[in-house]
Amino acid sequence: MKIWQILREAFTGWLLILRGEAGWENHFRLNAPGLVTALALYYVFAFLAVMLASFQVGVPTLGGFLDIMVVQSLWLLALLIGVFVTRNFLKAEGSSLGLLVPGIYALIAYLVLGSLVSLTFGVLLPLLWIGLVWMLYRLGRAAAGWSIGVSAAFALLSVVLLVGLPMSLYMLAATFAPIA
Repeated sequence: MKIWQILREAFTGWLLILRGEAGWENHFRLNAPGLVTALALYYVFAFLAVMLASFQVGVPTLGGFLDIMVVQSLWLLALLIGVFVTRNFLKAEGSSLGLLVPGIYALIAYLVLGSLVSLTFGVLLPLLWIGLVWMLYRLGRAAAGWSIGVSAAFALLSVVLLVGLPMSLYMLAATFAPIA
């Protein structure tokens, strides 16, 4: 599949998820190669976001670039933690790919839109967080069939981790950084 076709299919799948319509699964490859594809696309867009940000703040050093990519990886970790904590709490069995693959495409949308918003109207970033909560809530309802409360808890947990994890690690790193 070509990249644009994959992204178009993911967009269509997400429209179906957000509308609560059936057949969204047909627009995602919910298997290991589909997960690898989603992860590869995530890192491509993360790289492009760093390049876009470098126009405003300057080109990072190699070490700075690697640090930024680690922070971008924390977003994936937040989604993964949200999925597995919720599934373990419910003692759910089966594959998590129905949540992870579309969830990564949601993070790609958040990454792209967040990069553009933060460079232009940064005060609107909390609206993106609310949008991501809604997307993950709908994903929990559609992909896992979770109740309203469980889906809401999953969405809030994931977004709180997504927003809070990098900030917390940044504060810890600043706290323990050597003073020059």
